Formats: sequence, structure tokens, C-alpha cells
Amino acid sequence: MKLYYSPGACSLSPHIVAREAGLPIQLVLVGRDKQLPDGRDFRTINPNGYVPALELDDGTVLTEGPAIVQYLADQVPELGLAPPNGSIQRYQLQSWLNFITTELHKTFSPLFNPKTPDAFKTMTREKLTDRFSFVNEQLGKDGRRYLTGETFTVADAYLFVILRWAGAMGFELTRWPAITRFIADVAARPAVDSALDAEKLKKAA
Repeated sequence: MKLYYSPGACSLSPHIVAREAGLPIQLVLVGRDKQLPDGRDFRTINPNGYVPALELDDGTVLTEGPAIVQYLADQVPELGLAPPNGSIQRYQLQSWLNFITTELHKTFSPLFNPKTPDAFKTMTREKLTDRFSFVNEQLGKDGRRYLTGETFTVADAYLFVILRWAGAMGFELTRWPAITRFIADVAARPAVDSALDAEKLKKAA
């Protein structure tokens, strides 16, 4: 399998999951100009032009991070990176993946755009602050270690990536103790450390 990625982008989530699952993947760097190392245009892989994309051995291409991480998890169901399909726990996992995608991931977009007016960036940061407070509350329930309980799942990998962005964008994450603990716990996982090292991110925010 080939994972098309950009260092530190949302493609870090399936990268972490692949390493957690012990699945061999070939990392293919996508340049800012959408060029691949072999000179091809990445848009021949994903017409939308953004990472991640996962190319299977038969040539099938999967896009969109939440779909990719579930596919990877389902290759090794015994690891519990995603609950069984059809279970209520799987739907709860998907609820978290959708929340992270729509309420956190996409909400960050204006902050990365230099053309976004300052007033709109302020509104965006206020919304994200509210959402982080919600996540902190959920992580603090019942002494749970991860989003769905004591088991690390693909949703935790995704959340970890987004929280790294928050730190890089100047959010004072220490105001949320459950989030601070979560970041430290996830960062200490060997597969996560390995993924960060492979993307040369271990010294990044």
C-alpha cells in the first residue's frame, strides 16, 4: 500500500494507524506544488489534490482520512483500533470521527489561510476553544484514557493530529488538563513516535 502524505498534515492520522496496525506502507511525499517524487501530478491520484490518499496493491485509491483509518483498522480487527462493524461502539467511533472532521479539522482551515480577515480568525478561534472545552470534558469523564474508553482507536490518532495543530497555532492547551494528559499519552505510544520520526516532526509543536 502507498500512503500519499504531507508532513504534519491530516495524513499523519492514517500514518499513525498503519504503524499501530503493523501494516507495511510506502510513504509517498506530496509536494506543496502537488508534484510527486516521480514527477507526476498528485491530482492524478486524488483529483481534489489533498492528502491523504491510500493506494491499495490492486490500484484502488481511497481518499478521506476517516474512511482510510477505518479501512486500515479493519485489516487487523483483533487489535481493536476500530470496534466491529455493526456494533454500537462502531457507530460511536464514527460519531467521533465525524465530529473531529467537521467541528475541528475543517474549522482550522481559515486559520491556515493568510487571506482570512482577522475578525473571522478571531471567531474561528473562539469556536475551536468551545470545541476543545467539550473534548476536554469528554476525556475527563469516568477517568477514561481515550475518546471511547481505555482502548486507543483511530479516532484518537485523528484527534492527536488536530491537537498538534492547535499547539502550533498558539492555543494554550494546558488550560485543558484532560487534553494535556491525552497528548502526552498518545505521543508516548511507540507507533506514534515512529510516525513522527518518519515525518521529521519530533521537534515540531
